[in-house]
Amino acid sequence: MTFDSPASVEDVSAALADHDYLADEGLATSIFLAMTLQRPLFLEGEAGVGKTEVAKVLSRWVDGPFIRLQCYEGIDSAQAVYEWDYSRQLLHLRAAEATGRADATDEASLESELYSERFLIRRPLLEALSPSPARPVLLIDEVDRADDEFEAFLLEALSDYTITVPELGTITAEVPPLVVLTSNRTRDVHDALKRRCLYHWVEHPDFEREVSIVRLRAPHVGEPLARQVASMTEQMRGFGLYKPPGVAETIDWALSLAALGRSELDGSIVETTLGTVLKYREDQKRVSEKGVHEMVKAALLRSGG
Repeated sequence: MTFDSPASVEDVSAALADHDYLADEGLATSIFLAMTLQRPLFLEGEAGVGKTEVAKVLSRWVDGPFIRLQCYEGIDSAQAVYEWDYSRQLLHLRAAEATGRADATDEASLESELYSERFLIRRPLLEALSPSPARPVLLIDEVDRADDEFEAFLLEALSDYTITVPELGTITAEVPPLVVLTSNRTRDVHDALKRRCLYHWVEHPDFEREVSIVRLRAPHVGEPLARQVASMTEQMRGFGLYKPPGVAETIDWALSLAALGRSELDGSIVETTLGTVLKYREDQKRVSEKGVHEMVKAALLRSGG
């Protein structure tokens, strides 16, 4: 089973755009190299810049299963790699005892039955290495939220795409999955893990690209409104907010304004709908103190309104 890699960075950019993701040249290059060299791609950046969406778009592009491992504090191998279905094992053992087969079967044979594939629960890491008709895309999301010790579970899987299950042996992927790791940099990830990956820092899009993203993801939103919303969120990101608005918030805001029948911003509607783009009261207060009406004037001027 083989999968064709893209022929060029331009092919990657075009394929992503066909699936509603506008990547800059740096990100498209990193994705091209990750697919060509069959290396995991480590994406780092602020929340809301589109890191997670990269894996979803890749899955749609290659038409492969999308497998997500959401990291959190305390996650361990049972949640990430595999575990045994103890309840089914117990039922199997009781059935063997009830039929008398347990007495007729030696202990080693009975144990080998209990620890066979039929009782193995494959969690995301092991599932991504399993045979598949299409190339799987594995998203290891927010790896910085996991404990330091959890990274050791990732090293074996990402070094040569193998996982060892003591009762079954070493499982190796026939075709390496496409692996995307994301981090919001709440803590530094160990160098040993980063060395397994290609690295790219994902920035907020520049103004023109964000306008293009809004127009792509919300095609019924007019060009002037898309430019005004993109201008407003760009201004907000310079205010040192607790949670600066990401691209998803820009799109949601544009969609909300369009749903309200608005084709242009004014100070009143901005104040009314700030909760669509800013999710903390402190951030809303800071933006209000900066002067919403002056921000709207700048946005209107930039959009030609």
